[in-house]
Amino acid sequence: MDVIFLGHSSFHIKGKDASIVTDPFSPETVGIRFPKVSATIVTVSHDHDDHNAASLVEDARKVIAGPGEYEIDGISILGISSFHDDKKGAERGKNTIYVFEIDGFRVAHLGDLGHRLADEAVEDIGDVDILMIPVGGGYTIGPKEAAEVARAIEPKVIIPMHYQMPGLNPVVFSALVDEKPFVAEVGLSARIEKKLSLKAGTLSEDSQEIVILDIS
Repeated sequence: MDVIFLGHSSFHIKGKDASIVTDPFSPETVGIRFPKVSATIVTVSHDHDDHNAASLVEDARKVIAGPGEYEIDGISILGISSFHDDKKGAERGKNTIYVFEIDGFRVAHLGDLGHRLADEAVEDIGDVDILMIPVGGGYTIGPKEAAEVARAIEPKVIIPMHYQMPGLNPVVFSALVDEKPFVAEVGLSARIEKKLSLKAGTLSEDSQEIVILDIS
C-alpha cells in the first residue's frame, strides 16, 4: 500500500486492487494545484470547497460523503459522524471520520475534526495503523487537541494534515499554523517522505512515529 499526499487534507491511498482519494479540493479555494489523479473511491468528509471536489478525481466508481458502512472492490469503509467545531456543529456543521481497511491495514482519516473525541468515538474508530489528523487549528483541532486525539487513538503512524504550508490561499487559511507545534506536542521525532509505502508486517506493534509527507 502506498500513501501519497495531494495537499491540504487530500491523500491518494493506493492498494493492490483499488485506491481511494480523500477530500479532493478546489485549487482556486486552497491556492495549490490539485494533481491529475484517478481512484476507485472518493471520500468527502464535509461539503466545503476545500474538501468536496470529487469531480476532479477521474474514473471514480463511488463517491462517499457521509456516515455508514461500505464495501467496494475489497476495501471496507466505516464513516463515523462527528463535528467540524466544538459546538456540535453549530458553527461549521458536521464532519465524517473515515476508517479504511485496505491491504491488511486500518487507516483513519479524521477530516476537519473540530473537537476532542469521546471515548465512544475512539472505540468506534478502533485499532488504527495510520492516522491522518488535522493539526493546524483555526477551522479544526489545533496542535494541543490533535496531540490528545492521537494519544487516545494510539496509531502506529501519524500523518499530519490541514496545516499551514507554502502556497495556501492566505485570504482563506491565514489562521492555520504549520505542523511543527503538533510534532512538539506529541513529543516524537518526525521524518519526511515523498510517499509512505507499506507491506504487511512492516509496522511494529510497539512503535509509533510521525511521518510528514511532501506534496506529490
